[in-house]
Parts: sequence; structure tokens; C-alpha cells
Amino acid sequence: MFHGTARLLVIKTRVIALIEQADRSLCLDQDWWAHRLSWTVTPIGFGARLYRDPRFDSLPAPQEVEHGVTA
Repeated sequence: MFHGTARLLVIKTRVIALIEQADRSLCLDQDWWAHRLSWTVTPIGFGARLYRDPRFDSLPAPQEVEHGVTA
């Protein structure tokens, strides 16, 4: 019984490795470009990434000009 379980574990590990390799290959060009621009890259699923420019974190908050209108 143990041999069957171990074999399934090996197959599962190989399939997961192949899926991860396919995901990296699929997004390689976009990830390279984002890293070159110093953006953050967050994988969110197979073939899906969230790219973010960290400069947006340092933008000043909008200020109220007068009568509650924001500029």
C-alpha cells in the first residue's frame, strides 16, 4: 500500500513542477519587463500576474482646495 501512495506522491510532485514551469514560461517576457522597470510582480494564478509600480505608493494625497472640492 505504501508503494502506491509514494508513487502517487511522485507523480503529483512532477505534475506540479510541470505546471509551475509552464506558468513561468508563459509569463517570462512580462515578468522580465516588470522587473527591469522595478515593478512588483505577484503571481495570482496560472498565467496571471499582478504588476504594480511602487511609485504609486508615494503619490501625495489629494488636497481640498475650497468648498470641499478636491484637486
